[in-house]
Amino acid sequence: MKSNFWHKLPKPFFILAPMANVTDVVFRELIYERGKPDVFYTEFVSVDGLLSKGREALLVDLQFTPNQHPIVAQIFGSKPENFKVVAAQLKEMGFDGIDINMGCPDKSVERQGAGASLIKNPKLAREIIEATIEGAGGLPVAVKTRLGYNKLEYKEWLAEILKTDITTLIVHLRTRKEMSKVPAHWELMPEIVAMAHAAGKIVVGNGDVIDRADGIKKSQETGVDGIMIGRGIFSNHWLFNTQITQDQVSVKDRLESMVKHTTLFVEKLPMKNFAMMKKHFKVYTLGLPNATDLRAALMLANNPDDVKREVESYLKGV
Repeated sequence: MKSNFWHKLPKPFFILAPMANVTDVVFRELIYERGKPDVFYTEFVSVDGLLSKGREALLVDLQFTPNQHPIVAQIFGSKPENFKVVAAQLKEMGFDGIDINMGCPDKSVERQGAGASLIKNPKLAREIIEATIEGAGGLPVAVKTRLGYNKLEYKEWLAEILKTDITTLIVHLRTRKEMSKVPAHWELMPEIVAMAHAAGKIVVGNGDVIDRADGIKKSQETGVDGIMIGRGIFSNHWLFNTQITQDQVSVKDRLESMVKHTTLFVEKLPMKNFAMMKKHFKVYTLGLPNATDLRAALMLANNPDDVKREVESYLKGV
């Protein structure tokens, strides 16, 4: 049986949240260099897709490097038998753990009976968890979910999940209906922590965590074991670094890091649309002097050479 890394993490520990078309293998490697979180997650991947003719195209989302351990593969779907098969495959690939997405509000995911729609089907959710654990062959299994579907129903919903043999429960502290339109309900976390700990589970909070300091504060206030940060990374790529902040990184180093990111993205992930890189440009240029024209030019870039040229031009003027 593979060692359960969750029990060896510091308290509180920090996780970079899985985000589609963001937390790919290249991005995770650069985050490792800038300040590694305690746990990495892959982008979420369909179990149905991994057992289809489109498998090869999806395997790119399951790439990882030796630097990225412990790494958890996040999967979604609605067929327990497919979770069982894929869980065994993920173990063979060398993942440290598996996470089942039961919180994604994307309509195309929900139409499959997956993601947040499982909140409305606790019986199927338990069957999926049990099948995943059986297939995982000793790998720890986690579930990431929300506080409810249309209303706060965490007492009933989370109680169902906590009856299973998962190791870790990750809770995005909003309902599916609330999306990210309201503040995360951190006031409910102490009760959820008590529920999870009584069931012998590790519990992680997610939602509106700005940075490490904010995460530590929320952990102290609620007793949560770990903190998952997603959108916070869009304002600070050095978010997990305990020694240096993004503001302390020189303009030249930050922009050269952006060029490196762009180059590696194209080299390592040639099948992905270059436009996906552009969501990162704002982070790299955030707070830089007279960066409006640079950002506008970067939005028109089509390749790494374009990005490098605009960076060189900008650095000559600062």
